[in-house]
Amino acid sequence: MPADARFKIETSKSLATRVAERLREAIVDGEFALGAMIPEEQLATQFGVSRTPVREALNQLQMQGLVIVRPQRGSYVFEPTEADIAALCQFRCAVEPAAAELAWAHDPAGTRASLQAAIAEMDTARSARDPVRYSRADTRLHEAFFAHCGNAYMQAAYATAAARIATLRTHLSAPGDVADSRGHEQHIALLAQFDAGDFAGFRALMAAHVDGTRARYVQRLAVRRAEG
Repeated sequence: MPADARFKIETSKSLATRVAERLREAIVDGEFALGAMIPEEQLATQFGVSRTPVREALNQLQMQGLVIVRPQRGSYVFEPTEADIAALCQFRCAVEPAAAELAWAHDPAGTRASLQAAIAEMDTARSARDPVRYSRADTRLHEAFFAHCGNAYMQAAYATAAARIATLRTHLSAPGDVADSRGHEQHIALLAQFDAGDFAGFRALMAAHVDGTRARYVQRLAVRRAEG
């Protein structure tokens, strides 16, 4: 293959990846509503690219579970059902305590530092009443267990759902979390249990924390649908 053709292919892939990264950020941070149509032509114009890298980016995001591509109809931000939310919460309750215990054995100091930094950032976000900033810090806290667990398979398993978890956090729970301290207090308690190596207590608290999140998600979705 001629060198110039090879370089064109690499450039195209790189461009699609950059578009996908920006769109992922926009979806996770709430710039697109759950279930919203994603206008390919408008995005291509805004990015200053053809529709091809935009479509490739959307296909990448579909693999992450953020986008639903419907042939002949267009691309849409995912919108979960109650069953989807329940399954996602079951997944979190199974893998997060396991990752936390591995992180405690593999890199307790690094994990603790990441948790403390995330909690400090959540404090700042709550003071500023900034739900997006709070959601980002909340995501960093939960992802810290996987980042420090030392198990690539555990990290890969969580990555299959991480983008959806972060998106739902921004759209459905963070607005309430900046005003209601209960979730934040649970994060602080999770750090204390991690420090103590109390993973029976950690698992029980994580289950309560995630179950409260599930209830808020379902409630917020019902309100959204009632509002049309």
